[in-house]
This record gives sequence, C-alpha cells and structure tokens, in this order.
Amino acid sequence: MEDWEIDFHWLELKHKLKGMTQSSDLPDLRTILLLIGIQEYGRVKESFTKEEKQDLMHIAACTMLEQDGYYEFAGRDEDGWPHWDIAKPFTTKGADVQEKILKTKILEYFKKL
Repeated sequence: MEDWEIDFHWLELKHKLKGMTQSSDLPDLRTILLLIGIQEYGRVKESFTKEEKQDLMHIAACTMLEQDGYYEFAGRDEDGWPHWDIAKPFTTKGADVQEKILKTKILEYFKKL
C-alpha cells in the first residue's frame, strides 16, 4: 500500500472507531492498540490499571506481528491473559517505520472483522 493510501484508510478507521471511545477526539495509535488488546483479551472491565493498559497494547502488538511470524501464541495464563513467545526478532529500526508497519497491520486486522 502506498503511504497516501495508508494515511487515507488510517484516518477513515479513526473516524469509525471514534464512536467506540468516550472521547470527542479521534483515537490515536495507542488508543486503537488498546481497543484491539481488549478485543483479543476477550474480557471487558469497568476500568483497567495503567499496567493492564500497557499489557493490552502489548497483546495488540503481538497479535499484529504474529501474522508475520515475529510472535507465536503460547497460550493463556490462569487469569485468562494471552501470552506469546518471540519467534524471530523484530529488528526494524525507526519509530516512523515501526508505526507504519503497525498501522498497516491494524488496517488489515479491521478488514478481517
């Protein structure tokens, strides 16, 4: 996908997801990762702690990168939290490039829904 296509579809997704948050602002990457993490965790709570929110964003990132073989699902712990093993190192450098990869994977994720 071209950069402009990613930007267009990303903005389109942000507008669609805006209604799912309590904010009047468009969701940012972190918020979208949090929403995916909650979806993949499969349990909704009234609120999550700061640490749980970080864990949920990690769940989302692992889910996105599992498709390319970077992570391998290891199972769920006794509390129902999913865990992954590193299958191969993610060596892509640069925040902009990493963000573009995540955005592309997120767009693919929502297409499948």
